[in-house]
Amino acid sequence: MTSKPAAAVPTDQPLAWPGDPDQVSAAEIDFEAVAHVLANTCRRGGRMRHYHSLAAHAVVVSEEIEALQGLTAADRRVLALHALIAGAASAWLRDPPTAAARGADRTGKLAAAIERALREAAGLDPVLGEEHAELLRFVDRMAASAESRDLLDDAEASGSALAFPPCRRRIRPLAPERAARMWLGRLLELREAVSSKRGPARTDAAPA
Repeated sequence: MTSKPAAAVPTDQPLAWPGDPDQVSAAEIDFEAVAHVLANTCRRGGRMRHYHSLAAHAVVVSEEIEALQGLTAADRRVLALHALIAGAASAWLRDPPTAAARGADRTGKLAAAIERALREAAGLDPVLGEEHAELLRFVDRMAASAESRDLLDDAEASGSALAFPPCRRRIRPLAPERAARMWLGRLLELREAVSSKRGPARTDAAPA
């Protein structure tokens, strides 16, 4: 399938907003619309003193992945693109998952299907190997810890009481429109640099 090209900047064309999570196909994904949804959605359900969007968080994780040591430049870009779209399924799953086991299981299956469609639309392999998935989770936790350090009152008050080592960069609030542009611009940059059907080689690299 061929995905709808994403625009580098917001356009005047109507956006195809994420809709029915049961009916997501790679060919119909509008990455510009996804960028706006993620940029307008606050991390941690809005339980933050300073606004920090899903889009801004994804950009941080993607950039941290690309700065890793022990990977080729091509492999870093592939993983950085995986990281950028890793949480994008939430653009379709607007309502929080139910506590019921059946509802949670359905939400998980929907998220997995949407993630596969997103990867296809971005020109990635539909499945990421577990080794690399674990690496992405590790860096995501580093970014989340830095977010706690920089944007949450309780972490600021308690100093070093962080559950996971944070990345070195400071996390600063971004306006939604700017976060959307950054997410979309990075998507285009990485898509152009990444081979559409080539995944990263196996490696034992660790975060720098």
